[in-house]
Amino acid sequence: MTHHTPAMSEAEYRENTFFSIFGSVPEPGFDSLSEQVGVWGRPWGCTSDIGKLTCVLMHRPGDELSVVENKPMPEVGGFGDPDKGWYWMGKTMPDLAAMQAAHDALAAILKAEGAEVVYVGDAAPGRMKQIYTRDSVIAVRGGAIVTRLARRVRRGEELPVTRALTNAGCPILATIHGNAVFEGGGFGIIDEKTAVCSLSVACNQEGVRQVEAILRSLGIELIVVPNPGYRIHIDGAFVMIDIDTAIVNVNELPFVFIDYLKSRKMKLIELPPEDNAFSLNCLAVAPGRVVMHTSVTPRLAERLDKNGITVLPVEYDCVELGGGGIHCSTSPLARDPL
Repeated sequence: MTHHTPAMSEAEYRENTFFSIFGSVPEPGFDSLSEQVGVWGRPWGCTSDIGKLTCVLMHRPGDELSVVENKPMPEVGGFGDPDKGWYWMGKTMPDLAAMQAAHDALAAILKAEGAEVVYVGDAAPGRMKQIYTRDSVIAVRGGAIVTRLARRVRRGEELPVTRALTNAGCPILATIHGNAVFEGGGFGIIDEKTAVCSLSVACNQEGVRQVEAILRSLGIELIVVPNPGYRIHIDGAFVMIDIDTAIVNVNELPFVFIDYLKSRKMKLIELPPEDNAFSLNCLAVAPGRVVMHTSVTPRLAERLDKNGITVLPVEYDCVELGGGGIHCSTSPLARDPL
C-alpha cells in the first residue's frame, strides 16, 4: 500500500460526524414562542404599548432619597446641587412615606390587572431617581434593551436594572454603549412594525442610531421626532392608550408627526390646557384600559369616555414632584400580543 498523509485523524473524523448530525439549529428564531418559553421560561418583550401587561419593572422608593438636601434653587423653584449632580423638581422636599404609599397603590393596581411586578431592589449608590424605571430599559419583541441614561444624576441606574432583568430571566438583547445616550421615556411603540423616539438632550444621535439598528433587525421602523428646547422625553407629549388611539399634547409635538399620526387615521385625544400635564403620563394595562392620575379634568374625562377608554385612577402627586409620573415609574417587560 502506498504511503500517504491521512486526510484527518480518527478524532477529527468523529468530531465532524457528531457535528454534522447534531448541527446548528437557527430556526425557530429567538423571539418565537417555542424558543422564548423553552429557553427563557416565558414570552418576553412588547410588540405594542397597549397589549395586556403581564410583567413590569418597578422600583419602590427608599433610602436613596436621603441624598436630597434642603438646598433650594430659587431660580427654578426646586432643590438641587449641581456639583453633586442631584435635583428635586418639587417646591417641597420629598415625603418618602407618601411616595412609598403612592407607589404601593400603583403596584397594587397593576397586580390586580394581572401583571407580575419585578422590583429593582437596592438603588444605585447616590442615585435618587431609580423609581423612574421607564428610562433604564426598553422591551421589544423577545427581550430588553438596557439604555444609557443621559444625566449625571441618573448614570449608574443601569447596573441594578441589569441585575434585576437577569434575576427575572429576561433576555437582554443589547446595551446602549459608547457615547450614546438614550432614555426609555423617549421611546414608544405605535404598532408591531412601527416605533417612535425623541431626538433630545436625553436621546442623542448615536443613541437613536443604536436603537434604530436593533429595531431594524426586528423589522421595526423607527420614527425620529425632534423634541423642542430641553424637553427630554416623548412620553410627555404622546402615549398610546388603545389600538390606533393616543393621548397627545399638541403643544409639544411637531406638526409633521401630528400629520403622520392623522394620515394613519389614528384617534388623537388632546390634553386640555387646564389639565395636569401628568394626566398624559399614564400607562395602558390593556387596550383601552389605562392607569391615570386622579387629577383628570371633566373635559379630558369626557374625551376619554367618548373614545371608550376606561381609567383606573391613582393619586400620584408626591412622586410627580420628583419629575416623573405613572408612565415614568413603570417599564413593561412583557405584554400579550394584540
